[in-house]
Amino acid sequence: MAAGILLSRILGLVRNRVFAHYLGTSDAADAFNAAFKIPNFLQNLFGEGVLSASFIPVYARLLAQEERDEARRVAGAVLSLLALTTSVLVLAGVWLTPVLISVIAPGFEGEKRDITIRLVRILFPGAGLLVMSAWCLGVLNSHRRFFLSYTAPVLWNLTIIATLIGFGRTTTTGYRLAEIVAWGSVAGSALQFAVQLPAVLRLLDGLELGLGRGLETVRTVVRNFVPVFVGRGVVQISAYVDTVLASLLPTGAVAALSYAQVLYTLPVSLFGMSVSAAELPAMSSVTGEGGDREAALRDRLQAGLRQIAFFVVPSAVAFLALGDVVAGAVFQSGAFTRAMTVYVWGILAGSAVGLLASTLGRLYSSTYYALGDTRTPLRFGIIRVVLTLVLGYLCRTSAGCGAAPCPRRSRPGW
Repeated sequence: MAAGILLSRILGLVRNRVFAHYLGTSDAADAFNAAFKIPNFLQNLFGEGVLSASFIPVYARLLAQEERDEARRVAGAVLSLLALTTSVLVLAGVWLTPVLISVIAPGFEGEKRDITIRLVRILFPGAGLLVMSAWCLGVLNSHRRFFLSYTAPVLWNLTIIATLIGFGRTTTTGYRLAEIVAWGSVAGSALQFAVQLPAVLRLLDGLELGLGRGLETVRTVVRNFVPVFVGRGVVQISAYVDTVLASLLPTGAVAALSYAQVLYTLPVSLFGMSVSAAELPAMSSVTGEGGDREAALRDRLQAGLRQIAFFVVPSAVAFLALGDVVAGAVFQSGAFTRAMTVYVWGILAGSAVGLLASTLGRLYSSTYYALGDTRTPLRFGIIRVVLTLVLGYLCRTSAGCGAAPCPRRSRPGW
């Protein structure tokens, strides 16, 4: 799994390097990064995180109990419910895009706001396809097939890179290039789903679509889905608060935040996600009486925590002490200048403070999900959002910007 994530993340870094080369921290870059967050919210809510918590524990337990026919019916029912719900939300999102932009990027005005609306409407169907891709990931992970599901995003990254290189030199305006890249993102989403589907169908030995009426296991998945959905939404709100605050700062703040997120989420994904996602089906398959099962889960949890900390602590130190070297090596070329590198370093240094805690939190959440407890991660997610709102607002105020949009439009965002 770590190998698959590493390949995907390397291509992600290359994608962002090419994106930074052509668009830097321009208005077009701000618009694209803000627009991408809105449909990405749909993917994160209904995608990997929620399915991992609600679907994988039930499906993996059925596989461990050799109830493969029941597992196939559950997988088909979850896909049907997911496709129906996602289709409705995609249509609603396209219709309500202007309202969503007012919420997520209230500081955008004029042409910048108009292009952001167009970009969101292009990107929404691609997010729906990525939700279907996350269903494939859930099935593959439950069968311990990790590599394909975590290398599939390579196709999405390659498609965007090819779009940027193919049109970046000939497109006259940054806004037009951002729109073309958005269409490339949708095409890449379709490829990411399509490459996994044949393997999933082979593992399921066919697919039985339906709403799963009468299946208690499907009702269990739905019951688990609701609190995890809310919890995932709460955590996503934390990231959106950052974007809202950044949109009120001078040009470049949203793009710089996105570039920094690419870097500081790398150890979270590579070490935290790989360990926690691999442990979830393994923990869900542990059987036995209460005491024996808890002891086995405790041993797996402690080993996983040590493994994550071994890699994440040096990563946090590197971001704090060498963030300019890291950001410059990845992004500094073309329109991305040295001043922008230092700007991103400041964001990386701040992210290093909570890097270990956020990474370990993924494994704790997987343990709770394996135990069937989906409410404890929700409670801590709410605490996280409250702290983000309060501290983010206070930091922005201390930087000289009040509740209204920051007047320092002529100064660099940092």
